[in-house]
Amino acid sequence: MNNIHNLISLKGKTAIITGAGSGIGKATSTLFAKAGADLILLDVNCEGLEKNKEELKNNDCQIDNYVLDLSEKKHIDDFWNSLGIKQPDILINNAGIYPFQDYLTIDESSFDKVMAVNLNSMFWMCQNFIRLRKNKGGIIVNLSSIEAVLPFKEDMIPYCISKSGVISLTRSLARDYGKIGFRANVILPGAIKTSGTRDLTKGVLKKMQFGMMKVGYNFNQRLPLGRWGSPEELARVVLFLSSDLASYVQGAAIPVDGGFLSA
Repeated sequence: MNNIHNLISLKGKTAIITGAGSGIGKATSTLFAKAGADLILLDVNCEGLEKNKEELKNNDCQIDNYVLDLSEKKHIDDFWNSLGIKQPDILINNAGIYPFQDYLTIDESSFDKVMAVNLNSMFWMCQNFIRLRKNKGGIIVNLSSIEAVLPFKEDMIPYCISKSGVISLTRSLARDYGKIGFRANVILPGAIKTSGTRDLTKGVLKKMQFGMMKVGYNFNQRLPLGRWGSPEELARVVLFLSSDLASYVQGAAIPVDGGFLSA
């Protein structure tokens, strides 16, 4: 039987993490560094990436930062071409945006932007990853949302569509490439306290948006655990799915939502 420490260890592995400059991506990079993984961190936020790299420097791992606009396929392809002989073993697609938009006023460019970042980027990142490692296999963990299964907040139709697509993408990859060594799973985060969600809450209170306040109240009342989760709690599930502890988990859609979807 494998030692438990070996099962959870990522020593000798290299992981790509998108959206690593803050929130869930940053928490995941911290946990992966402690598990021994070398890191390739991507974000459009240069300042956030550099701050994260500085905080991780005391870990015994190599860290490479790439400032990247994931809404552009060319930028994604250029990133993969720039890796050279580097062979990432794990791909964590976490980056995403969640603008609130009135469905009746959404234009093509704003819709395309949400789809490009939230869904298309994962499509192209996974394609490049599988092409690079088609003879070796690898691990893919994509981040979707509970909103993909049960839309709860208003004015998030493009977001919900994009996150539903992430689930379908992940399960399709699991089906098509499992037999050649790829494990692909998707996480459905619920209410996670990040800098983004905190800023959103502050904005709602500052602008006295009573409709959004009511949605927030109803959302909180539905949480069986009675609280929001932390990025670190979500990152633990990412680590589990990326480790040998999850060696027989394939094509799974795992809610990390404090019980929201079950309530």
